[in-house]
Amino acid sequence: MTALLTVNDLTIRFPAASRIAARLSGQPAFIEAVAQVSFALEAGKTYALVGESGSGKTTLARAIVGLVPTHSGQIEFGGQRISGLGETALRPVRRQIAMMFQDPMGSLSPRLKVQSILAEPFKVHGETADLDRKIRSLLADVGLPAHFAERYPHQLSGGQARRINIARAIALRPKLIIADEPTAGLDVSIQGEMLNLMRALQEKFGTAFLMITHNLHVVRHVADRMAVMYLGRIVEEGDTAAIFARPRHRYTTALLSANLKADPDSSTQIIEAEGETPSLLKRPSGCEFHPRCSFKHEICRNEMPGEQAMAQGHRFSCHNPA
Repeated sequence: MTALLTVNDLTIRFPAASRIAARLSGQPAFIEAVAQVSFALEAGKTYALVGESGSGKTTLARAIVGLVPTHSGQIEFGGQRISGLGETALRPVRRQIAMMFQDPMGSLSPRLKVQSILAEPFKVHGETADLDRKIRSLLADVGLPAHFAERYPHQLSGGQARRINIARAIALRPKLIIADEPTAGLDVSIQGEMLNLMRALQEKFGTAFLMITHNLHVVRHVADRMAVMYLGRIVEEGDTAAIFARPRHRYTTALLSANLKADPDSSTQIIEAEGETPSLLKRPSGCEFHPRCSFKHEICRNEMPGEQAMAQGHRFSCHNPA
């Protein structure tokens, strides 16, 4: 199947200091928040980017919608290169890509009623005919009654605000929705409701989801494929079921171990990543995970591991795989 979204060897840099200050201090002038990342997302599927805070997940997502400039590599959507395009050229593309931000309340204007919030995508793209009917239809799609159109954001619960964000995202029937931590801060029961709603909308409209999360329990149940990011790089990528069944990179095993359910009768060994995540200003030599890895060898300290490929597109970069 042809990919809807393709990211190829993408690098995103941010200035860390002026060139003169960098030369005097010995620090790099730039930090690479995303480094040589490649992956593909098929239409109608769910792809998850997972990793600790600061791993580059959200930066990558913002680059896809043109909110962050790229340094090298390319992003293709629907077979068209979209990285490096200006605002005018991106306008029709952005109609096909919607983003759900991490803070549902913070992304809703407190001065606007729900009706005005949901009307905004239609107005931006000049589709203002029969707005009231469209807004009622959107509210119904996300399981809210029509009278919610008259409410302000402060009158919504966390779950209701999340539903309004979903309604705004699907307003123009995009081909891709980027969901940044879609279940963060919600009770487990509400998390289940949100995930079931997203899955129902995916089946109804054929929408693809790029999900950014650290919640591996969520990933296991909703994502078709997943990528594990560390210090801006993908260290393991493949079918979700295959990675959960047989994780290969030592960072992946640590993440999965940290998400195990408490079970006093379990014989599963708990594997932890040692210490703190290194600074992007001082990337470790060799395998960048080696300072935190309990299974490192001497080669891990000195040589960056190459990518290894397994069946069904499962790939990882580790000298001493699990």
